[in-house]
Amino acid sequence: MKQAVSAATAIGPEGEASGAGRPAALETIALNKWFGGFHALKNIDLAAAQGARIVICGPSGSGKSTLIRCMNGLETFQHGAIRVGGIDLTQDRRQLLRVRRRIGMVFQQFNLFPHLTVIANCTLGLRRVFGKSRRDAAERALHYLERVRVADQADKYPAELSGGQQQRVAIARALCMKPRIMLFDEPTSSLDPEMVNEVLDVMIELARHGMTMLCVTHEMGFAREVADQMVFMDEGTIVETAPPATFFAAPRQERTRRFLDTMLR
Repeated sequence: MKQAVSAATAIGPEGEASGAGRPAALETIALNKWFGGFHALKNIDLAAAQGARIVICGPSGSGKSTLIRCMNGLETFQHGAIRVGGIDLTQDRRQLLRVRRRIGMVFQQFNLFPHLTVIANCTLGLRRVFGKSRRDAAERALHYLERVRVADQADKYPAELSGGQQQRVAIARALCMKPRIMLFDEPTSSLDPEMVNEVLDVMIELARHGMTMLCVTHEMGFAREVADQMVFMDEGTIVETAPPATFFAAPRQERTRRFLDTMLR
């Protein structure tokens, strides 16, 4: 078994540790997850300060998506802890629904409701969870649809949109809830190559506005531009963490070097 590399320092927007006494925006502590007899996550220690931009990369099956899903409560875990803004979800599961309102999630497959229009997809959570009126919800939804440059598609259904447009709608839907943290699970993996950049451009804009982001992706160009910390995973462990300049120019671990040789050739 590989020895997990601890990344428990809360990394901030400039790659510096967060201020003393401030809880990390999101933190996992000795997190372990099994699927039956398969040990998917092994003692994962990772923390992000408010405004951090962490890119998680690694080969398929390394545990990246499982980690992101555990952070948002979409997967259960057997040992360890997850804290959001200092609130320990392990100790008080009643906090889970409240805390999940702070976390936006964007998936590989968009996960839009096909029977609802774009505007209805974006207002559903605002009305059901926050009790917003139809008018207030629509105003907020249109604001974020404009921000991701698809406001002109508001009355269309998902099937009428391109993949890139659907993913931008999914991002707008998450932003409508005004999350403090955004989680991205390989948001461009289902897109045609020509649609990838339009989604990455939106994510780059979010990063520039200080959104706390943890993103599972193989888009290394995006990682170089946006990330302040790279996390490389393999076989359920964190093998290496480093700022992008160090990660790409001088990775410490041989396994990281082999991965980058494959990705960057």
